[in-house]
Order: sequence, then C-alpha cells, then structure tokens
Amino acid sequence: MTLAPSVLVTGASTGIGAAYAQRFAARGHDLVLVARDMARMETLAARLHQENGVSVDIIQADLTRPAELATVEARLSDDARIGILVNNAGTALGGSFIEQSPDEVARLVAINTTAPLRLATAVAPRLARAGEGAIVNIGSVVGLAPEFGMTVYGATKAFMLFLSQGLNLELGPKGVYVQAVLPATTRTAIWDHVGTDVSALSYVMEVDDLVDAAMVGFDRREAVTIPPLPDSGQWDAFQAARQAMLPNYRNRLPAERYRMHA
Repeated sequence: MTLAPSVLVTGASTGIGAAYAQRFAARGHDLVLVARDMARMETLAARLHQENGVSVDIIQADLTRPAELATVEARLSDDARIGILVNNAGTALGGSFIEQSPDEVARLVAINTTAPLRLATAVAPRLARAGEGAIVNIGSVVGLAPEFGMTVYGATKAFMLFLSQGLNLELGPKGVYVQAVLPATTRTAIWDHVGTDVSALSYVMEVDDLVDAAMVGFDRREAVTIPPLPDSGQWDAFQAARQAMLPNYRNRLPAERYRMHA
C-alpha cells in the first residue's frame, strides 16, 4: 500500500460523500467514487482531478441491487491500491413505523446496513493482511436516541455503530482503523427523502463543518466521532457505564429482582 492509498467513497455524488472526496483529494489520495448519479460524479471527478491532480475513477451503482453491489465489492477486494473505505451511502424514510411499507423498509435496510456490511466484508480481509488501512462508517446520533422517533432509521444506525465498534476490536490489533461518525441534523439531501424542509429545522450543521470535524476525529484515530457533542466526557461516561455492566451478564441464575417470592 502506498503512503497515500486510494479512497473509495459511497454516496459520493453529493453531500457528505462529495465532501469526503474533496478532503481526501486535497490530501493527495486517488479516489473511487460510487453513487447512482453519473453526471454529478463526472462533474465532481473532473474538478477534483483539475484542482488536486489525483486520479478519480467512477462506479455507477445502486447499492440496493445485488449485481451492482457485487461490482463494488469486487473492486474493494481486488484493488490493492484502495486502503480506505468510506461507507457513506444511506437514506431515510418519512412517517411513523406503521406508516412505512415493508418494501420501503427493506430498501432502507439494504442501503443503510446490508451494503456497508458487505463492502466492509469485501475490504477487511485484504486490509488485515496488509496490516494497515481504514474503514469509516457514517452512522447517526439517532442510533443512540430512540426518543427521536425514527425507529427503523435509528435501528440501522445503531447497527452501524455496533458494527464499527466490533470491527475496531477485531481489526485494530491487525493495524486496521475503524471509525464510526455520528452526525446529528446535517444539511443534506436525505431530508428530501423524508419530506422535510431542512431550512425550517433548527440547529442544522453544514456538511463542510461536519466532514472537517470527522476528519479531525479520523486523524486522532477516534473509534467514535460525534461532531455535535461538546463534552466528550459524556460519551466516555456512557461507555464506562455500559462496560461496567459487562461482568453482570455472566450470572448462572436470574438476578434476584426477577426471582419469584412467596
């Protein structure tokens, strides 16, 4: 692997994915852009090549389609130049759980969980053998907050956080860094998918601010980066409380509070 490995970014035509492509191109990384919108990717690729002199390849793919997902998987597993995967592609749904159709939910799960899982699976063995590389998974603070009312979307983002944390424990000792990035409300096209006017929302983070913060976390090799969270001690306390429970999961009998008493 070179000092500046190639970076594959999904959902790269707009928003967070396009910003990641810009940041890595500015650092001298060649790119592989993956998205459905070919015209936008071509425009972005031409600009990044002109501004930074990097090579930019394009894969037009709908990651909910198995054959197109397989094309990206093959590129990740076979191209030894790719040392960083940014799993950014995702979507959301409007309405409550009982208003969402099974087909809509299935598509949401396919793009938000199945695709990033398969792409990580495609690249991780090669990175582990090389003893270096990185996987960046874009999650959401919604995955920590069922109170926000986005049940299925939040469940997919909780999956991404757990996957990232588990992979970090498994792959970190092999030299592979895994980062979970948890944005809050960010000005992206995802709000169009849920039928919400983002300009009417409060406390909206701009994409450039989000990705700049995420790159700081990347450089620090944070396992979990939460750009809107002011006090990192709150996350540390959350982690400590969770880990304090671990020994108590190993009891042979149910806890006293669950035993029947006459």
